[in-house]
Amino acid sequence: MKITFYGHASLGIEVNGKHIIIDPFITGNPKASTIDINSLKADYILLTHAHQDHTLDVEIIAKNTNAVIVSNYEIASYYGNKGFQHHPMNHGGSWQFDFGKVKYVAAVHSSSFPDGTYGGNPGGFVIEGEHKNIYISGDTALTMDMKLIPMRTKLDLAVFPIGNNFTMDVDDAIIAADFVDCDKIRGCHYDTFGIIVINHEEAKKKFFDVGKDLMLLEIGESISL
Repeated sequence: MKITFYGHASLGIEVNGKHIIIDPFITGNPKASTIDINSLKADYILLTHAHQDHTLDVEIIAKNTNAVIVSNYEIASYYGNKGFQHHPMNHGGSWQFDFGKVKYVAAVHSSSFPDGTYGGNPGGFVIEGEHKNIYISGDTALTMDMKLIPMRTKLDLAVFPIGNNFTMDVDDAIIAADFVDCDKIRGCHYDTFGIIVINHEEAKKKFFDVGKDLMLLEIGESISL
């Protein structure tokens, strides 16, 4: 499983020969100006919720790639009504795709499109690949529901927002790592706007001091599991 950071909360995942893009917000992020969205490969686009900083580039990527948009019922239907391929899900449900099993899990946040259309309840994804499992929490507060995840899935990586103000902060993300029983954490949703800027070294030290690894990738940088 190869994971590439496209800035903010946007990720690319390559698993079992398939390309997945999570929450594409690239063209609206000056920090991600080196990423050419027209060159991105996507078989699937997974969306945690409807906010613009997670959906801005969905339509152009889907048009370029004919990707299947996977999200909650309301978001998937929103794009389905525009003629895009889509697969609707809802909380607690899972589906076996050709790249692995995906479960849509709870998140505590809000969700609406820029035009005011209701975006359903926000969520996260647990992706079980052939050999590695990853949890993408989406924008969320720390929630006790996270404790349910390791009861079903042993995680190799968890992706948490750590920028505070709109989501968890670093300290809550450390607790979340305990809740999901995963010591390898990829941070996201930080630094894009002034209100969510973090101190990188301080954040990584807090995780290190409790025996956990916080990865803060450069935009365009990849890791392999």
